[in-house]
Amino acid sequence: MIKIYNYGEVENSEIFARQNTEENVSKAVSEIIAEVVKNGDKALVSYAEKFDGAKLAALEVTDAEIKEAFGAVEPAFIAVLEEAAANIKHFHEKQVRSSFVINDKDGVVMGQKVMPIEKVGIYVPGGTAAYPSTVLMDSIPAKIAGCAEIVMVTPPLASGKVNPVILAAAKIAGIDRIFKTGGAQAVAALAYGTESVPKVDKIVGPGNAYVAEAKKQVFGRVAIDMIAGPSEILVVADSTCNPKFVAADMLSQAEHDKMASAVLVTDSRAFAERVSAELEMQIPKLARAEIARASIENNGKIIVAEDNLMLAIDIANEIAPEHLELCMDNPFDYLDKIKHAGSIFMGKNCPEALGDYFAGPNHTLPTSGTARFSSPLSVDDFVKKSQFTYFSAQALEKVADKVACFAEKEGLGGHAESVLVRFRK
Repeated sequence: MIKIYNYGEVENSEIFARQNTEENVSKAVSEIIAEVVKNGDKALVSYAEKFDGAKLAALEVTDAEIKEAFGAVEPAFIAVLEEAAANIKHFHEKQVRSSFVINDKDGVVMGQKVMPIEKVGIYVPGGTAAYPSTVLMDSIPAKIAGCAEIVMVTPPLASGKVNPVILAAAKIAGIDRIFKTGGAQAVAALAYGTESVPKVDKIVGPGNAYVAEAKKQVFGRVAIDMIAGPSEILVVADSTCNPKFVAADMLSQAEHDKMASAVLVTDSRAFAERVSAELEMQIPKLARAEIARASIENNGKIIVAEDNLMLAIDIANEIAPEHLELCMDNPFDYLDKIKHAGSIFMGKNCPEALGDYFAGPNHTLPTSGTARFSSPLSVDDFVKKSQFTYFSAQALEKVADKVACFAEKEGLGGHAESVLVRFRK
């Protein structure tokens, strides 16, 4: 059963702590990366057999396989994928940044160029569940940014094929190349390149502890989006909400992973008790009941800020959740009060699952409190910027002494001389 706390009864560190039993995978990941660097495709094929039970004749998915998979997916779901893709595109097109030029001083031109990252790798999980939504969410912003090549990696099934819905989503998203490899070895392949898998400039996408650790270890050789932890949801709800809805929303994240965290903050102890009862009724009905039960009992919490909804908002800000639901009749009254959250779902009829799949905003989000300083995946993640400066001789002469003064204060005479030499007769 989920734990219920009155705010202030226990230390905040206990309220907000997450039980973590994850093994240390650093050494194993280092060994996998080294093996891929050394043996390339051979290592990827070997790991596919070891971890996925798949004997691969080739790593790259062929056009024929994509066509076959697309035909195997029911047309109704293809239509859903296409509509979701359109929603995601519509939202992310608003994020496009423009280059700029400043030339408001004589002889001086400055500016910034916004350019797409050339090659991007997208990791799509394929273990206990397949996520075509991740394919759309992580690739469509890259397409909008103008990335020249988008490479997807995903674990194969034991048959040696890729889940058809993953390939259908990849076709709709316009991904350029797809490879049958997952885990830390897939991240290594994208970071270093193999005979088949091209080296990319940035790797994005969620994964298990091995994938997260691999991204951490290759960072610097390539860019990454973020180190994502287990899924989180925090619901702020008042006593007018339907406890059945709130419990269902909490379980939508609890069923992801035993390490997932579902938290309710409410201004009513009675409502907290009703949600707790609903959780007990709903968990046994889930196909992933064992996972949801472990998540709720180990990491789930209900926090009661009695008769104080603003305190509930403050608690939410302290937690800085990945997903934040404001389940109340007037959510926009509180939107400006939210300081730290990955994605905010407004009102009683906006379950977090809407954002996972269909609404349009991205579902790749900062976790573990990193929403205090991080943002959802966006078009910005797939561009880089260069700045440029031009000074005419006359413009440089006007500021030469000032630049030299600055350089001398830092003890860098060579810097000063590089400016002054241009005007010494």
